[in-house]
Amino acid sequence: MDFGFESIDSGFSDFDVDVEEVVMKKTKSYDRVWKTGDGGSVQGNPIIHNGMIYFGSHDGYVYGVNDKGKITWRFQTNGAILGSPVIYKNSILIGSFDGSMYRIDVEEAKAVWIFKTSDKIFSAPFVYNDIVYFGSKDGNVYAVDCENGKELWRFRTGGDVACSPVTEKGKVYVTSYDHNMYCLNAKTGKEIWRFRTGDEMLNNIPFVINNGVIYFGSFDCYIYAVNCDTGKELWRFRTGKYGIGGSTPNVYKNKIYFGSRDGDFYALAMNGKELWRFRAGGPIIGQLAQFYEDMIIFGCEDGNMYFLDMDGNEIGRFKTGGRLYGRFLLHEGRIYFGSWDCYFYAVDVTSKKELWRCPTSSMAPSTIPPVHDVFSAEIKKGTHIEDTITEDRYKSKKKEEAVSLSSYQIRSEYASTSEYKQKSDYNVNLVVFESVLEGEDIWTSDLKVSTTPILKQN
Repeated sequence: MDFGFESIDSGFSDFDVDVEEVVMKKTKSYDRVWKTGDGGSVQGNPIIHNGMIYFGSHDGYVYGVNDKGKITWRFQTNGAILGSPVIYKNSILIGSFDGSMYRIDVEEAKAVWIFKTSDKIFSAPFVYNDIVYFGSKDGNVYAVDCENGKELWRFRTGGDVACSPVTEKGKVYVTSYDHNMYCLNAKTGKEIWRFRTGDEMLNNIPFVINNGVIYFGSFDCYIYAVNCDTGKELWRFRTGKYGIGGSTPNVYKNKIYFGSRDGDFYALAMNGKELWRFRAGGPIIGQLAQFYEDMIIFGCEDGNMYFLDMDGNEIGRFKTGGRLYGRFLLHEGRIYFGSWDCYFYAVDVTSKKELWRCPTSSMAPSTIPPVHDVFSAEIKKGTHIEDTITEDRYKSKKKEEAVSLSSYQIRSEYASTSEYKQKSDYNVNLVVFESVLEGEDIWTSDLKVSTTPILKQN
């Protein structure tokens, strides 16, 4: 019987359709942090010591401010400070773009010692057993005696080191622009293992280690969970198209929280499966989400400090006049943080109202290249049909059930292989169209995420 379909162009040929796909391709090294100019902007992570709050600024100063917002202490370095101070005994350790690591006596506001590298220092140091560990743009990881400032060892990587190391159980974990996460012996600097990702890595906040697993992100757009002892990958989770830069995943009540440069804030199960996401108003860079009375708090490049409930619904925000980078200090119901607008803020967590702000020495915000300057659009043609991302998956729009289906491409944009490559945890199965005669085109995707077991959080 002739139904008359022969002359009709269905638009499908063996269910293949020519489509144009616009992808973002990273075209050069991420040099945005190194090109940050002078000014009074504030980023990094403040600390509190003996009732004083200390923070660094791009004007080269380390400031000490009291709980009323009055600056009563300062020390000047010879370069912009993008990293964070740490306390050692009654002194501050902090790195500068002048290439030096400083130990500063807090009573005298004078340098106890200065250790010089051959290039800029971006990230915060980490102190362990009277040794300070830090990296430099010169490609080295350094271990320096906290007491006398003498070098104990250095480890040469294959790229810039814009990373805040972390140490645990006699091991140092640090990343490099050479795409590797390194595990080193804390005493000798000898390499124990390395794990290779698909692109550069940087972070200005020490990594979180939970139950023997270290979590970190890469510009290849993946969040990784890696066994601290073996360096073997447990799982990975794909984010958007602009990578993970600076932000560090955090673990709270058996869930993992982090933000991406695409502006999405995620909650994952401990096996790497997505629970929900929230769309912020700009890239989330250099952040570590923190928690207060079951509120999730993080900053964003759009100048807002966001407050979410534990289901990912926004319950408030605090607006500054500039970008927010770095981890804020949460202390006694207040959050302390700096902004690109050259002010340092104190905000009440409950009311989300400003308590005070204090300016740095310059009210001229620092210059910085555009956020996605190292990416360019590339059009690719394919013969596939791709899922449509709907806005109702985002918690910033409305409350909904947990989302387990990722909308992101599984294919990496970067040609690379891991030295610890395992069978992919990600498989996409397309289900054929049904009810064609009734005009209903149905497409589904089944994303399978690794469910490698991880020890339960204490």
